[in-house]
Amino acid sequence: IADLITENCKGGSFCDIFAGTAIMSLQMIPHADEIFINDFLFSNEVIYKAFFEQTAYDLNKLERIKEDLCHLNPANLPENYASENYGGKFFSKNDALKIGFIREYIAEEQNLNTKEKNILLASLLYSADKAANTVGHYDAYIKGIDIPDSFSFDLISPYKCADKKIHILRKDANQLAKEIQCDTVYIDPPYNSRQYSRFYHVLENITTWKKPKLFGVARKPEAENMSEYCRNSATKTFDDLITSLNCRYVVVSYNNTYNSKSSSSKNKISLEDIHTILEK
Repeated sequence: IADLITENCKGGSFCDIFAGTAIMSLQMIPHADEIFINDFLFSNEVIYKAFFEQTAYDLNKLERIKEDLCHLNPANLPENYASENYGGKFFSKNDALKIGFIREYIAEEQNLNTKEKNILLASLLYSADKAANTVGHYDAYIKGIDIPDSFSFDLISPYKCADKKIHILRKDANQLAKEIQCDTVYIDPPYNSRQYSRFYHVLENITTWKKPKLFGVARKPEAENMSEYCRNSATKTFDDLITSLNCRYVVVSYNNTYNSKSSSSKNKISLEDIHTILEK
């Protein structure tokens, strides 16, 4: 996709308006002078700021903190929000104790600037995700097994791109489309009924750390931050997005699950409607 964009689209500004993992933004950094990275998940915003924001941080300090956190003994850690809600479910009890303790440390530590806190929090999210007792998302956890202790805290490596102008945003894509002017906008919207804020609720909850009451077997909070692209209004919402854009090129990627056996996995917007809307 990045090759297609660089071959066919002129200009120095690029917007990744449903950035997700931000892999497209990373691909386009060598080819764009100005990049807009947007997603409505709180966890993704923190991750973008940790990787892409070009502000100062003390790597030696972070390495020392990492060393201390790697030697935590769960037997000496008090119960916390993560261990009470996720222990023995999404993580082993010992791993959940560590995850909650580290999250509390990041929240309370005064000797950290914003960039350093974002790096530590993004590192915690990545480390926790690797140890999660799931099949790739958090709609459910694997039951009937003894969950092994596998959590290991490791630091991410932020990107060096100081010569680029990078904007990190957490906005509704349709609202952002009305506010920015950009050469190329890359659009990779949600494509079925599965809400991302519900799929990744554990990572969202660890990020915001508001400690809401959780419900059900999957320990989810009350629903919030829901996307219209996962509802029956998706086609109308996509039409509004396209007509609102102020750009030279629109590049769209849409996952093909039209023939899925699961109704919740089937595409919300037809390929014909995508063509019709883009032809405008």
